[in-house]
Amino acid sequence: MRWKLNTSAYKRVSSREAAMDPDVETQAKMPSDGGGTGPSWRMSLPHVCVATLTSFLFGYHSGVVNEPLESISADLGFAGNTLAEGLVVSICLGGAFLGCLFSGSVADGIGRRRAFQLSALPMIVGAAVSALTNSLEGMLFGRFLVGVGMGLGPPVASLYITEVSPPSVRGTYGSFVQMATCLGILFSLLIGTPVKDIDRWWRVCFWVAVVPAALLAIGMEFCAESPQWLFKCGRTNEAEMQFEKLLGPLHVKPAMAELTRSERGDDGESVKFSELFYGRHFNVVFIGTTLFALQQLSGINSVFYFSSTVFRSVGVPSSLANICMGIANLSGSIVAMLLMDRLGRKLLLAGSFFGMAFTMGLQAIGANRHHLGSASVYFSVGGILLFVLSFSLGAGPVPGLLLPEIFPNKIRAKAMALCMSVHWVVNFFVSLLFLRLLEQLGPQVLYTMFSSACVVAAIFVRRHVVETKGKTLQEIEVSLLQTQ
Repeated sequence: MRWKLNTSAYKRVSSREAAMDPDVETQAKMPSDGGGTGPSWRMSLPHVCVATLTSFLFGYHSGVVNEPLESISADLGFAGNTLAEGLVVSICLGGAFLGCLFSGSVADGIGRRRAFQLSALPMIVGAAVSALTNSLEGMLFGRFLVGVGMGLGPPVASLYITEVSPPSVRGTYGSFVQMATCLGILFSLLIGTPVKDIDRWWRVCFWVAVVPAALLAIGMEFCAESPQWLFKCGRTNEAEMQFEKLLGPLHVKPAMAELTRSERGDDGESVKFSELFYGRHFNVVFIGTTLFALQQLSGINSVFYFSSTVFRSVGVPSSLANICMGIANLSGSIVAMLLMDRLGRKLLLAGSFFGMAFTMGLQAIGANRHHLGSASVYFSVGGILLFVLSFSLGAGPVPGLLLPEIFPNKIRAKAMALCMSVHWVVNFFVSLLFLRLLEQLGPQVLYTMFSSACVVAAIFVRRHVVETKGKTLQEIEVSLLQTQ
């Protein structure tokens, strides 16, 4: 049963009747306020900003050990042990995979707001354990807990921002995730700057991370719950109240009518993970998992993790290199934010992958130092910075926005969890094998392989990805179902 929304007094009708009722269709498409304008972006902005704190934390914890690692290893007694140092950096990936794997079930089970608060808990405890520990084991345990929160938070953020944003600015708000991640990385680099001058400063770096995590947990108490999740749970009156908080009272009826229309053919039962691999949902899940796999096979995280080595080999200090890459990443994210709702997701994504293919080719050329001499420096350094810039224009922010848009409400949380899990697995193996492949194949062959993956990704986007700019989630869902 669903609510029919063609009068001020709501009337219960069946899902099929509501879906076929012309008045519901008309309500969904009519101008919202008599002036033909959509909902204001101002009402949903504070909720989106609180949600992006989880992306800021993701970026901060990704970079927080880069500068202090040498001091941490000396204070905790594992200096010179490269395996232990590598574990301190990478154990977050294991925790993130675990958190990500359960993020869909958590978001569907307790709601988006509580899922945010749950993700903040291990990040608070993990940061505190890392700051207080006097042993390698304690540091690894703290970093693992932080990783669980890092894996749980970002998929929920992508879901939440997509579901609470007005269609006209959903792309712009989706870009906030990438921007917040960039700011988190830059902030961690700035916080880590005094680590060589102040004894045990690395403990302060971990304590600082407790503040935004606590703000996330507290701030979510005052944020709206996802109306889509409430509607899926049958809590229609609460969904209307949240729409009013997010969009304004004039836009509640059209928004609820859209939700009702998207329920056409939905049996209302929950979806198991196994059902994502066959049937009508397979195509969109295939697109999502492939996009995240190709994003990682482009070599982006290898560039992030190991660029300092390249910069040092040409005489550029690693601290300066990290800041330059952070600025390139942030600059591209700002441009993407401005263009996302103008040019659309598909064009930015395809253009970004083509740009990454070209700039990775520059790095392959720069690796031939015997023939290029000093010019190889410009190809290598310029190629890395332009590669990061190209990534941040589309391949970075678009998948996390696009996939919650194309996934039906019924499978959205679980499908995002699956796609993000693929992201973490491919990320782990590419990072694990990068140095070994670099040693055995050489930089020119390896960079050419990365460049080829970017070309494949761009072609895949052109052939399989649909444009979602300016459409409501329900319009996207209905149009995708009609094409199947």
